[in-house]
Amino acid sequence: MGTGQKSNTLLIQQAYNAMEQFKYETANELGVQVPPGDYWGNVSSRDCGAVGGNMVRKMIAAAEQALIDQAAANAPRSY
Repeated sequence: MGTGQKSNTLLIQQAYNAMEQFKYETANELGVQVPPGDYWGNVSSRDCGAVGGNMVRKMIAAAEQALIDQAAANAPRSY
């Protein structure tokens, strides 16, 4: 897919840089060779899928933890 054909858009545009950094951190953790020049076209589908899948797992875990923390903060206190 060439430049300009990207159909994914972030709901919060200010998160773009953080998501890019998150992608590279996840690829590094998985041992996926990060392509020079930000062109991922030569990276295998399996490796790209692993990076994306692990990003989703981490985001879900963070959301679940936020829900747990929110529930704990709103829980009634017993005296």
